Amino acid sequence: MEALFEYELVQTAAYYSVSVLALILFLGVFELVTRYNNWKEIKNGNIAVAMATGGKVFGVVNIFRHSIEHSDSLFTMLGWGVFGFLLLLFSYFIFEFLTPSFKVDEEIERDNRAVGLIAMLLSIGLSYVIGASIIAR
Repeated sequence: MEALFEYELVQTAAYYSVSVLALILFLGVFELVTRYNNWKEIKNGNIAVAMATGGKVFGVVNIFRHSIEHSDSLFTMLGWGVFGFLLLLFSYFIFEFLTPSFKVDEEIERDNRAVGLIAMLLSIGLSYVIGASIIAR
């Protein structure tokens, strides 16, 4: 198996496949922690949900980009990616905690685009901080 990973095409396909599967899993986790159904709301044209979800997608894949760049194995890349996702998920709860005057999920479900935009930018911005902190091995 190790000899197979000497081919760059195989490495790329492996990193891509693991990243896509992790993204699907992590979006499922985000679906569980939000009070609304992301894909139903997006289908109904809720721009705030689309922005917040898009920020989460970008955040997760950006973390995986950094984890691929700074890892010497698929297992290490996955470990950093999972750790980065957990930090991003923690950030989501912190955002909710730091806005006691309103509930982030309720506002996004109501299509409050200002809250959706801030949620998107927080996910994107913090993914760069998380990605930059991944230590090269």
